[in-house]
Amino acid sequence: MTSTSTVPEYVTGPLKWGIAITAALGAILEVIDTSIVNVALTDIQASLGATISEVGWVVTGYAIANVVLIPLSAWLGDYFGRKAYFIFSLVGFTIASILCGFAVNLPMLVISRIIQGLCGGGLLAKAQSILFETFPPSEQGVAQAVFGVGVIAGPAIGPTLGGYLTDGLGWRWIFFINLPFGILAVAMAWFFLPKDKKQGLKNAVDWWGIILLTLSVGSLQTVLEEGEKDDWFSSGFIVSLSIISVVGLILFVWWELRVKHPAVELRTLRYQSLWAGSIYSGILGMGLYGTLFVVPIFAQTILGFSATQTGLLLAPGALSSAVVMIILGKIAGRFDVRFIISLGVAGTVAVMWQLSNLTPQSGTEDLFWPLLWRGGVTVMMFLPLSLATLGGLPKSEISNGSGFYNLTRQLGGSFGIAFLTTVLQQREAFHLAILAAKITNYDSVTQERIYGLTQLFISKGSDPTTAHQQALAAIQQTIYTQAAVLSFADIFRIVGVIFICSLPLLFFLSKGNAAAKGAPAH
Repeated sequence: MTSTSTVPEYVTGPLKWGIAITAALGAILEVIDTSIVNVALTDIQASLGATISEVGWVVTGYAIANVVLIPLSAWLGDYFGRKAYFIFSLVGFTIASILCGFAVNLPMLVISRIIQGLCGGGLLAKAQSILFETFPPSEQGVAQAVFGVGVIAGPAIGPTLGGYLTDGLGWRWIFFINLPFGILAVAMAWFFLPKDKKQGLKNAVDWWGIILLTLSVGSLQTVLEEGEKDDWFSSGFIVSLSIISVVGLILFVWWELRVKHPAVELRTLRYQSLWAGSIYSGILGMGLYGTLFVVPIFAQTILGFSATQTGLLLAPGALSSAVVMIILGKIAGRFDVRFIISLGVAGTVAVMWQLSNLTPQSGTEDLFWPLLWRGGVTVMMFLPLSLATLGGLPKSEISNGSGFYNLTRQLGGSFGIAFLTTVLQQREAFHLAILAAKITNYDSVTQERIYGLTQLFISKGSDPTTAHQQALAAIQQTIYTQAAVLSFADIFRIVGVIFICSLPLLFFLSKGNAAAKGAPAH
């Protein structure tokens, strides 16, 4: 069914800012819960008696449900009413959070997380479309800045908040914390969002479109979440899901283009700015979520940081994102947004180069500035890209466009994490083989190092045989650590190269002027 605007005119006065804060709060709740669980998985595993692979479904189930619902949010908003659907999503998300907190076993927790993800998927895309439909083109920069603060800062705030709550109150409180904010968001939505228009005769539900979308996108997300654990295509399970994903996607596109009232209006992709911006959104998602996934691993495995210390390490970047978002929201309309995006890409490449020079001796100060800059330069891509992609669409197409745009960012993040994790392991094995080949009994430098360490351990009370074994173990640990550091450096360089290669997509984006004039961007 083609999306139609439920707000015939832009909202004026203080009410529009109430709508903006309401939409942003809903988005923040959803985004934070994407990452808040990560630091608590060990505690959840011990509490519920689950294995590592089993507890991973607490994250995977949420992610799969999330990406399935995002593209359906436009149709659901039209079918049930924008306000009714948004409030329903908030209520469902809050109740599911409480169920997660009270979970007595792993199946109950996973099912509750799936419900939470289904409701959360509606919050993210719908929140952004609400802002585009509420604010006039001249104020879209500031409106999207309010939305963007949560989307950009959320992935960094999640681990920080999760670490504090898990260490201080227990893992269940990472879910209970949603209750007061959920109630507040529901009250604000009830009060601020305009009433839905009376629904006329509703079109038949496109059940086949919904089923095919669930099969294709759900299977793809499962492959991205579980592929690395199962050694990718050496697993029959992953191969089967990959086939289902590809075949399901082909059938989904074919069906949606022929049915009269589709669940997802694919014809919206006729706008050049939308398809180009959605591809770029996927790359941005990879950089945003992928890097935030890799940095904590480096901090904890190489530098020995705790979960709380790692969370605090990411917090300044979230703050810089908020500051730059507010500033950029006021001035973005004055420039060609493609120029701002290119500056963001250049800044991201510089940050990746800085991170690639980290060593086992690096400390908090070596990570502080790169991560602080990363928070700011990411905004320089995110906010202008939202304006260039969605700002020029007709109001009747914004809801569908927002679904595509947010879906590609979420899938890009999942692909980025899966891709970077796999490459990290492969590069570590590569560097380990090279370094190990250089360490031989015939190498004089190696012999001197072993002798020096042996004497050190003897001076600490070990007998010569034990001291020699300790020296060999120390050498081996050094090799493993150096191989890991080199593999992380490769990862950061790869992310930088990918962003450089993304620059040609800028030629397919609008200048952002279309949004300022209220004209469609084809």
